[in-house]
Amino acid sequence: MSGGPGAPQDPGAAHGAGAAVSRGEARRPGPPGRTAASPAARAVRVLAARGRALPWWAHALLVWAASRAWGWAVYTTVGRRQGPGPWGDGALGYLAFAGTWDSDWYERIAEEGYPATVPRDASGRAEENAWAFYPLFPLLVRAVMALTGGGWDATAATVSLLAGFGAAVLVLRLFRCLAEPGTALWGLAFVAFAPVAPVLQVPYAESLHLLLLAAALLLVLRGRHLAAAPVVLLMCLTRPAGVPFAAALGLTWLVRTVRRARAGRLRRARDAVDGLFGLTVLACAAALAWPAIAWWATGEPTAYTDTETAWRGEDLHLVRPWFETGAELFGPLLGALAPVLLVAAGAVVLRARVVVARLDLLLRVWIACYAVYLLLFLHPQTSTFRLLLPLFPLALPLAALSSSRAYRVACVLAGAVLQLVWVGWLWHWRQLPGGGDYPP
Repeated sequence: MSGGPGAPQDPGAAHGAGAAVSRGEARRPGPPGRTAASPAARAVRVLAARGRALPWWAHALLVWAASRAWGWAVYTTVGRRQGPGPWGDGALGYLAFAGTWDSDWYERIAEEGYPATVPRDASGRAEENAWAFYPLFPLLVRAVMALTGGGWDATAATVSLLAGFGAAVLVLRLFRCLAEPGTALWGLAFVAFAPVAPVLQVPYAESLHLLLLAAALLLVLRGRHLAAAPVVLLMCLTRPAGVPFAAALGLTWLVRTVRRARAGRLRRARDAVDGLFGLTVLACAAALAWPAIAWWATGEPTAYTDTETAWRGEDLHLVRPWFETGAELFGPLLGALAPVLLVAAGAVVLRARVVVARLDLLLRVWIACYAVYLLLFLHPQTSTFRLLLPLFPLALPLAALSSSRAYRVACVLAGAVLQLVWVGWLWHWRQLPGGGDYPP
């Protein structure tokens, strides 16, 4: 246990060093170059051994708890430096600061529901209203508030926090289906400490959507299509990602069907109508459910799409906003090239050896479909960073890129620092010269 001549090999074997000397016992030299472990080092080793003995889901909860504690510290620190704004005249506590921005819309939905008509200005253009926000999260919080009697800020933040813990377990389970346990756990850590991950503990729908998305991907990966059906339906009522998810299911079904046919395992055309095909059809219907509900409630077929474009101040134009934003940021020449280079970079990432090796066909197709969906319909702005969260499966190949602990720790620390940057830059309100602020 010790290093150097003259040190007792096992102090605990005798009644003490003094007793051994008094009896004239010879001291045996220990291995050269080793020193006795300090009590702190021994305690760390004991804790590490006990940690390794925990079940896999406990590892997920511990990693997520550490990331949420850091998120609390980030929001608390930045909130204390908040100046006058729409939500107060100065510094804000954790719950008050976390409950700003779109949390106001979700609170309004929980308390008042959705408007019976789409509010419009004098020119007939839709104004910002609640129909842009999907219903599952605010209605779930309203149900919990009715049961507990709690207020919006604490209840909504708690629901979001608990949904995040559930998502952590499912994300780790999904990653363990694709990689060895250590790499899978690091992949979860990359998700938990991603630069925009603080949003997973505030009154937004992102953590609930992550929970349902991870569950849907895991169930489809395991071939449990019937069990995935209600999960997909709920997911499509949480965030506007149903269209790319339905597209991912359809393309995955098509590729697998073609492979079965080429391998001679598809004797009749009707054999292609399997569980994945049925889930794809359901997902297509679920993706259109919320726009259909908005139509039914308001009597306006374009109630949802008109509301979505209200934040843009113009009609929907596919892809064009990416080139316009590129020109604003980089000038006309580089701005025209920026979206093309972005698409090329995405293609390179999806074809990278580590991505192909670590991610199943379904996950790669999901990443591609969601990225194309953003390219087609998104108006790029500062909120784009937050909208990248559904690409979380890329965290696994990123963690598998190197087994170096230094590399993995550096990635986690870099993400933690960027969380402070993201909250301090975008969540923290600073009025722009023309009014308003960049949204997170």
